[in-house]
Amino acid sequence: RTLPRRGDPGATSAPLKKRHEGTQDSEGSAGSGAITKGGTDGINYRAYTTAHDRIVNAAALADRSELAELHLKLEAELGSIRPVVARLAKRLLRVLMARPTRHWRFDLDEGVTDGSRLAALVASRGTARPFKEEGESPFPSTVVTLLIDHSGSMRGRPMLIAALTVEIFARVLERCGVRCEVLGFTTREWDGGEPAREWAANGYPESPGRLNALQHIVVKSADIPWRRARVALGLFLHDEMLKENIDGEALAWAHARLLARSERRRILVVVSDGTPMDEATLAANGHEYLESHLQQVVIDIENRSPVQLAAIGIGHDVSLFYSNATTIARIDHLGPALSTKLTSLLAENGRPGRRRTTDSV
Repeated sequence: RTLPRRGDPGATSAPLKKRHEGTQDSEGSAGSGAITKGGTDGINYRAYTTAHDRIVNAAALADRSELAELHLKLEAELGSIRPVVARLAKRLLRVLMARPTRHWRFDLDEGVTDGSRLAALVASRGTARPFKEEGESPFPSTVVTLLIDHSGSMRGRPMLIAALTVEIFARVLERCGVRCEVLGFTTREWDGGEPAREWAANGYPESPGRLNALQHIVVKSADIPWRRARVALGLFLHDEMLKENIDGEALAWAHARLLARSERRRILVVVSDGTPMDEATLAANGHEYLESHLQQVVIDIENRSPVQLAAIGIGHDVSLFYSNATTIARIDHLGPALSTKLTSLLAENGRPGRRRTTDSV
């Protein structure tokens, strides 16, 4: 496989050392020396240092007035696309709302008479219980995380459409009683950063591991209503923030957040337009280093986790990593792809297990 060009987003790497983030408005950083077992080739995945990594709320990356201005730009530029995605969202809403919400309990001592039990009542000389009662059968408590690639190649129209799609589907899920979290991932600098400079200052030791600092972004936490979080969507248009992508650790981070949730069903959908990419890391560790790590993280989640995992690749075949994958040719197809993916995931009764589901749009 050819090495993706600089700034290509997409994949994911191994689990981060556990972080304590506090509230959604807090900024987090990890300690140094986190090491995680890597791919099936036996190579250990590690970060040279995690001291410069951070988890940050979107609102902390720009002031509120700037975010509001960017959100207005988003609204203006996507007016022609909004109706298309809105129609898809309404279709998803109909599917979710059509799920049975009532059920009957039978063989009760009191309630509504069950005609089908009258013969049994007579035959039993009054000992049978001939009543029934209607009750609620609520939609199983569910949380969905949308993990969006914030790398440089998503700059411009891809990010515009990703932002619109995320906004509409987050609102639909909330209306259906499904909690929705929106996360982003990128790096703090291009081609390595402070970790790479520390590595150079220490004499370039061999196999240094990841040589860039992570920036993981909480656009909307699952417990925050969309009306309070939507202004943060303007961050999708903050071009200076979009750099490189180390998907494995981002996937592990999003997965860990879902595991901490109490909902019965937990769904994680990754949206990416490329393979993992950080030039400094790949140059020092080999071109398959980040991909191998992503692949192992995905296998671990698909085989051992209660979380349902799916991915949408934009112009890139992510089925190389994910069993439940959809590839779309253009960013404009994200709305239909996400609608189809969420419909199929939410329609399932439980964890599907690891199976190969690859679609192209």
